[in-house]
Amino acid sequence: MVKFLARRLYVPVMLLGFNGAAILLIDAGGSQWVLGALLIAAIALSFLFEYFIPYERDWNRPHKDQARDVAHFLVNEASIAAAALTIPLIAAISPFTGVWPSEWPLWQQVLVAILVADFGITLTHWASHRNEMLWRFHAIHHSVKRMYGFNGLMKHPLHQAVELAAGTAPLALAGMPVDVAFLLAFAVAIQLLLQHTNVDVRVGPLKFLLALSPVHRFHHLKTAGEGDVNFGLFTNIWDWSLNTAYFERTRRFASEDLGIGDQPDFPTGYFEQLAHPFRPTSAGQNRDPDRKATA
Repeated sequence: MVKFLARRLYVPVMLLGFNGAAILLIDAGGSQWVLGALLIAAIALSFLFEYFIPYERDWNRPHKDQARDVAHFLVNEASIAAAALTIPLIAAISPFTGVWPSEWPLWQQVLVAILVADFGITLTHWASHRNEMLWRFHAIHHSVKRMYGFNGLMKHPLHQAVELAAGTAPLALAGMPVDVAFLLAFAVAIQLLLQHTNVDVRVGPLKFLLALSPVHRFHHLKTAGEGDVNFGLFTNIWDWSLNTAYFERTRRFASEDLGIGDQPDFPTGYFEQLAHPFRPTSAGQNRDPDRKATA
């Protein structure tokens, strides 16, 4: 009974519990830096659930990737926080700052920010599977051979910068407040934990709306024809529009199903991965832009 409940409560606790707590704390005048403590708590809870009810027990075992994933996490989280701090500078020179609905409740402003960012980041993600230059950088994220919460931020910093710019530039130009920017960054971190978690969750019909791990695992399949699906960060809305939404109820995943099919020897070290996109031999597999999928 405990595991039955845990499989169904994990997503609501992470998605609503932590984001709700973050919004309440900031709305009550709390410091933006308290979000760091909340994120640490969310990561700890994620690891606890992964140990207690794993989707694939082998994915809880380190594959000589822990130090690398920690490095990606720290660098990329720091860059997200730094980007949030630039919001006032962008707003100061933007002619569109009056567009932002600053009179709305904070949770509604955060929801608007999530939906707008989801559109820009999803389209950039989709393009990264079709443009060779973008794929060189994005391939780092697809080189993982196990999926667990901590490798959601395993990204090349330059590719993350492109995604962030696509997702947040309209928000910054509209005058998004710094508090909302930090809450958006927090929501992104929680969502990446949920997308890549090794928790054996049960999400029911939410899989058709939200970009959660049962859906996102298909995106990490190692062949282009199978993996060019489910690009959404927060939702599957744009995948339905792009005809790239896909789900099979009975499909199971193991490490041999993941990675990059035509690059089995993709570098695994942090600095080697940062350098890899600049090497002449780093061109990715032949992506299939005409892949059609249905959920």
